[in-house]
Amino acid sequence: MFTSFSASYAGHIVDDHLGFEGTPANDRSYSNEKLAEAFGWALDFSRHLESLGYAEFWMAEHHFQTEGYECIPNLLMLSLYLASNTERLKYGCGFNITPMWHPLRLAEDYAMADILTGGRVIFGVGRGYHTREVETFAAPMLDGDANRELFEEQVEVLVKAFSQDAFSHQGKHYQIPPPVPYRGYQLEKLSLVPRPVSQPVEIWQPLVSGNPKGVDFMGRMGIKALIANTPEPALSERMALYQQAAATHGRELALGEDVALGYRFFIADTQQKAIDQARPYFEEAMKFAAPLGLMRMSQEQIDTVAQAGRPRGIELPTLEEAVANKVWLCGPPEQIADHLMSVEEQYPGTERVNLGAVMGMPQEVFKDQLTRFAEGVLPRMPGVRVG
Repeated sequence: MFTSFSASYAGHIVDDHLGFEGTPANDRSYSNEKLAEAFGWALDFSRHLESLGYAEFWMAEHHFQTEGYECIPNLLMLSLYLASNTERLKYGCGFNITPMWHPLRLAEDYAMADILTGGRVIFGVGRGYHTREVETFAAPMLDGDANRELFEEQVEVLVKAFSQDAFSHQGKHYQIPPPVPYRGYQLEKLSLVPRPVSQPVEIWQPLVSGNPKGVDFMGRMGIKALIANTPEPALSERMALYQQAAATHGRELALGEDVALGYRFFIADTQQKAIDQARPYFEEAMKFAAPLGLMRMSQEQIDTVAQAGRPRGIELPTLEEAVANKVWLCGPPEQIADHLMSVEEQYPGTERVNLGAVMGMPQEVFKDQLTRFAEGVLPRMPGVRVG
């Protein structure tokens, strides 16, 4: 049963000249002062979410995006700042792109944030999807197998560092500690100083492709899953795959347990009005995501959304299709609530739902939508708790 609702924000400051007829993604460029406004947006969203009774606010780590789409390079630093300016809201790392970190530096930074916020930061890891980011930090992205291999070893190091008083690790990429003398003795183990006080550390990861190898790793390591913007029947398949992977490694879970569901949404008096108002944000998200390989589209379609205007005769995915597939929830509050209640019947173990801000959605529009959801949808959800 759904008991906790949160929102996410990847850090965009883009909010004008949107959609297929607007500025091409690669032609966007903003001043440093404008890009830094993402931090102010995040604080404004945090305070708004807290006032409405939401439980968590999730953000994304990204780098070098002068286009203004994802402008938060360090989740733990920002979460610490936001927690210092709010009272109870928790902050989710969605996600720390682990291949761009040394795992022990990431472990130390999270431990500090955990202690200084009193446990209000939720840890999350991801493999990344921007070649410009990951490869610039001297980690593999183009080579997917190498990326996965590095990521999985890093997570193993993180779990050891979080959970053991003293640990060692001998792997392909990391030898921890190095075999060196130290102050009169041979170094054999290290201790993370300090370790997180929230134990065991809850680790989240996006479940995107449903690759059985990756899902099995999540099951083995006890990692919780965010499944976002996924239509049926793929959603059912990934839920079952995750449940089976957990069982393989000794964790018997209800269907949907330890999984959060993510949706994009827009509320209006009618479904058609919601679709019409949300369309520019849907199109802007496609302009951002398609050239990165994040959507199932032909090269001709990708080329179309990457340029200004829209050549005739080339069909593109539509918001109507996304609404029909329940990837976007558009309509009046009661309609959205009815769908969510049917989903929680199908996946009775799921407790968390995340509502995503879409690329291009203006600050005040997203705040208004969060208010409409809190006032119109949450009261209809029988198991939800706020605050």
